[in-house]
Amino acid sequence: MRALGRTRRQLVEGRSSDPYYLRVSPIWVAIVALVVGLGIGVLLAWAALRTRREEPSPTFDVAEPVVPAGVAEVLSVLPSSGVVVGPHDEVLEATATARTLGLVRGSRIAVPELLQLVRSVRRGGDGRMVDLQINRGVRVASTYLTARVAPLDESLILILADDQTAARRIDETRRDFVANISHELKTPIGAISLLAEAVEDAADDPDAVRKFASRMGIESARLADLVSQIIELSRLQADDPLVHPEVVDIDEVLSDAVDRRRMDAERKRITLTVAGIAGTRVLGSARQLGVAVGNLVENAMVYSDPGARVVVAAHVQARSDDDYVEITVSDNGIGIPAVELDRIFERFYRVDYARSRANGGTGLGLAIVKHIAAIHGGDVSVWSQVGQGSTFTLKIPAHLHDVAPAVPEQATSTDRQPDQPTHERQEINQ
Repeated sequence: MRALGRTRRQLVEGRSSDPYYLRVSPIWVAIVALVVGLGIGVLLAWAALRTRREEPSPTFDVAEPVVPAGVAEVLSVLPSSGVVVGPHDEVLEATATARTLGLVRGSRIAVPELLQLVRSVRRGGDGRMVDLQINRGVRVASTYLTARVAPLDESLILILADDQTAARRIDETRRDFVANISHELKTPIGAISLLAEAVEDAADDPDAVRKFASRMGIESARLADLVSQIIELSRLQADDPLVHPEVVDIDEVLSDAVDRRRMDAERKRITLTVAGIAGTRVLGSARQLGVAVGNLVENAMVYSDPGARVVVAAHVQARSDDDYVEITVSDNGIGIPAVELDRIFERFYRVDYARSRANGGTGLGLAIVKHIAAIHGGDVSVWSQVGQGSTFTLKIPAHLHDVAPAVPEQATSTDRQPDQPTHERQEINQ
C-alpha cells in the first residue's frame, strides 16, 4: 500500500512538473464545461417547447361584422349614395355613386368631416345631418352634399348622401339672373323717368318735347323687348318640346324668321337669303325653333353694316345615332373677337355694348338660342373672324325615327319627298 501511494504521488508530482500538462488541463476543463452547458441548455429548450405544444393555446371568438340582409339591395335602388360603416370605421358596403363622389376610398371614409360625424353618432346614438363641400382640385368644381348619418344597429352606421351640386348651381344662376335683370331693368326705367321730367320742364319748347318724347319711345320699346324676352326665357325653362313633339318643317321656320325681319332689313339695306336643302324636318317645337332662328337673324343684322348680306341655310348631316339638321346663319359683318367667343351665349353679355344698346339689344337673344338648342337635344356653335363676319350653326337631331308613320303623311300633303332634296333659294333684296 505504501508503495502504491508513493507511486501515485510520484505520478502526480511528475505531471505537475510537466509544462505541457500545466498548459492543457484548464482548456480541456473549459471545453468540457461548455459542452455540458450547451447540452443542458438544449435539453431545457426542448422541454420548454414540448410543454408549450402540449398546452392548448387560448382562442378568441370575435364575430366579424355582417351587413344585414337586404341592405345592399335597398341601397342600390335609392337615389342617395349609401355607405355602411363597421364598428372600427371600416366600410362594409358602399354604392358606386358613393365612390364616384369621393366619399369612400378603399375601405375607409375619405371625408374627414363625415368620419367625425360617424364617430359622433356612434357615441351618441342619435342620427345627424350635415352639409359638406368636397374640393377635388384647383381646376375642378366643388361638390356639395347633404349627408344623413344614423345608427343601423348596435355596431353599424348608415350614411346616406345626396348630391346638391346641381341645385346649388341653379340657385347661383338664379341669383345672378335676378341681379342682372334688376340692373337691366333699371336702365330703361330710369331713362324714361328722367325723360318724363325733361318733357315736363320743356313744356314750352315743342322741339324739345318732340325730341324727348321720341327718346321715351325708344326706351319704352327697349323695356318692352326686355320684358318680352324674360317672359320667353321663363316659358322655355318650363316647356319641354320633346314631351309632346310635332314634326317641324324647317323650310317654314326659315321663311317665317326671314319674313319677320324683312322691314328691319329694308331699313338697314341688308340682303336676306334663304338657301340650303329644302324639305328638311325635325321633331320638336316649331315656335321655339322659329324664335331661335329669328334671334340669330336679328343678331346678324345688328352686327352688320348697311349693304351687308345675311344667308340662312339648312343642311342635313347623317350620323350613326341620328340625322342632324344644321341651320346656319352667316353674315359678312364686323365679326367677333376670338377672346369673346366663349362668352357670347351668356345671359346679358354683349360684345359691343354701345352698338347693342343703340339697336335695342337686350343680351338675351343668344342665351335663348342656346337654351332652345339644348332642350331639343342639340347645340349651337359659332365661327367668326373680325372684319370677315360670323356663322352661327344651330344643330338639331331629327328624331324622325320616333314618329315614322307621321313622316309619309306630311310628305304626301306637301308633295315633297325628304329623300329628294331640291336646292331652292329664296333671295330677298332690299
